[in-house]
Amino acid sequence: MLSSRHTSSPTGARLVDVAKSQAPEGIVLVLHGGAQRKVPTAVRRTQLSVLRMIPIARAIARTGRGRLAVHRLLNSCRGWDGNAQPTADVAWALSEIRRRHGDVPVVLVGHSLGGRAALVAGGAESAVSGIVALNPWLYPTDDAPLEGRSVLIVHGDADRIAPLERARMVAQRLARRTDVALVVVPGGKHAMLSQAGVFTRHTTDFIARALLGDHDRGVRP
Repeated sequence: MLSSRHTSSPTGARLVDVAKSQAPEGIVLVLHGGAQRKVPTAVRRTQLSVLRMIPIARAIARTGRGRLAVHRLLNSCRGWDGNAQPTADVAWALSEIRRRHGDVPVVLVGHSLGGRAALVAGGAESAVSGIVALNPWLYPTDDAPLEGRSVLIVHGDADRIAPLERARMVAQRLARRTDVALVVVPGGKHAMLSQAGVFTRHTTDFIARALLGDHDRGVRP
């Protein structure tokens, strides 16, 4: 069942309900990106980085067929610096999800800086069983204790904002300790517009396998 309810944190982060389930088999938390700003800037629902993830969240809800609860996180601030740490917003959202749903496996899905937040924060919460990072904006040295999680990175080779080579380096590092797949989308750009269906299909196939046990969906690279 689709929903528009939202809950706010003390710092201003908001958890928006996309799909509800009375007894969900899994939870999906969708994380948006956001460009860096010189001064702290509030996140608005109309920002392109936020709007970009709505179709993906709805596609995930359709994939769940009532068996998944799907939420979108609106960060307290745009960007990522010493003052704005999206990982703190992710931690709050996961705490709220646990309060609502109990001990249910969670998959994080993030784009750009949201992809980085998913990878960095995913190891801090035992409920997180999988991570999908779409064109993640990463530092080459990024790392996280993701043992036991399944990780999928989907990255366009025409992305001029988030370098593909950085994603390769991080994927290789994470693969030493956990299950990591890197899918390269030919011609895929950072905004995922021209190849939206490809990014969405890899995401929903991963979730169907990770949370619904549908191992016939997609072919894992």
